[in-house]
Amino acid sequence: MIVKVFSSTTIGVDSCAVEVEVDVSPGLPQFFTVGLPDVAVKESKDRIRAAIKNSGYGYPRHHITVNLAPADIRKEGTAFDLPIAVGLAATEGLIRPEFLADYLIMGELSLDGRVKGVQGVLPAAFLAREMAKKGVIVPDDNALEAAMVEGIEVIAVGNLADVVEFFRGAKVFVPLRVNAEELFQSELSHPFDFSEIKGQEQAKRALEIAAAGEHNVLMTGPPGSGKTMLAQRLPTILPEWSFPEAIETTKIYSVAGLLNREQMIVRTRPFRAPHHTISDAGLVGGGHTPKPGEISLAHHGVLFLDEFPEFKKNALEALRQPLENGVVTITRSSATATYPARFMLLAAMNPCPCGYHGDTQKACRCSTSQVRQYQSKISGPLLDRIDIHIEVPSLRYRDLTSRATAESSGEIRERVTRARTLQRSRFSGSNTLVNARMNERQIKKFCSIDEESHKLLEMAIDRLGMSARSFTRILKVARTIADLDGEQHIQARHIAEAIQYRNLDRRVI
Repeated sequence: MIVKVFSSTTIGVDSCAVEVEVDVSPGLPQFFTVGLPDVAVKESKDRIRAAIKNSGYGYPRHHITVNLAPADIRKEGTAFDLPIAVGLAATEGLIRPEFLADYLIMGELSLDGRVKGVQGVLPAAFLAREMAKKGVIVPDDNALEAAMVEGIEVIAVGNLADVVEFFRGAKVFVPLRVNAEELFQSELSHPFDFSEIKGQEQAKRALEIAAAGEHNVLMTGPPGSGKTMLAQRLPTILPEWSFPEAIETTKIYSVAGLLNREQMIVRTRPFRAPHHTISDAGLVGGGHTPKPGEISLAHHGVLFLDEFPEFKKNALEALRQPLENGVVTITRSSATATYPARFMLLAAMNPCPCGYHGDTQKACRCSTSQVRQYQSKISGPLLDRIDIHIEVPSLRYRDLTSRATAESSGEIRERVTRARTLQRSRFSGSNTLVNARMNERQIKKFCSIDEESHKLLEMAIDRLGMSARSFTRILKVARTIADLDGEQHIQARHIAEAIQYRNLDRRVI
């Protein structure tokens, strides 16, 4: 007898439908799983056998073959435990097979029959809706996550017996429903605010420009100058994000297994700050089984890399393609996965190994060659992809003790939001949303400049040795500065300010 149950597997951040075909035929009691299963799927036979017996049901004492179709896609994880067990229960006559076609089923089984949470439930719920299924059957731990998707029933189960009784009609489950948009719109307070930062007006101005145009930033300064404080407060001035953006990022967290009962949806823009010892795969994604990295977990948010030169060179160079394209593609012999990675890069570094090169308050102990070697850890092509370079100097005593009231994050966010609104209007009808993502054609159209601005740029390119990519970055930043000023055209003062934010291009050691 052959029984078909529907489940799914994850490829990148999307789910692919999997037909779990269970065949029980006369022969020696054996259990075979085909269809490119990984080790976790192959081991499921022992969990399933114990779960069925400990749930009080009979286990088929025949030849069992489980086919996971399509057979050319590798199946990974423990989410196939429950659909396989349900298929075996149907072969024993406990469930009428025709009822199984209406639901997509996922879940890991314990030996006692309990159903444990799994990864990738949110993309699976979207897939079930696309397939016009009646609903999904998922573990209790993942139920709220699946309920983010409207238009399908979400049946939350705690053990194998719940599923069997549900399909037999002996137990009624009320489909779980939540108002996802209402939950998303509930207020959240940030633990940080820009008003808490003393001094550093130029750095705060640069971060405001970065937030307005989604530009990448590199901060250079001695230890204790406030680089980390500034970084932590950048998300508080970013525009409020939309519900579709939140769902897109939540899918990544679902695939990575970072959602739980308390966090069913990522409600604020991500702020990821990995340690500099992180591996290449941990930063950009990958591994034997491709998984999203920190750059994807920072999608629509901020990736903060402190101690920038201390990161592995290979990991930093791997950032170049995602910074340009907004996606990262990981290719393995068994699969190719593409993850979204549209993030703001915010990096911080000391100017030298001791941290005090160029500081006016403390002498530097490093030689010229040490400073040059330390700064050269950041390659020119990577620096070119960072729009804004700023210096964050040490604070003086009068700055620390000043009682002057600084602008709050809310005030700055209002200006940033107005600038973003101008950009959305400007780029309507295209895939571009912010100035930092303009292509060459859009730069020519929206970044026209006058003769005075041309002279400033000529000086920057010819005398300071800036690259062609630096030239386009200056134009993009100048466009954002003009948007913050409410100006339709870029003025010479906007170009001059944008050039100031390329200090590492003009540094001479």
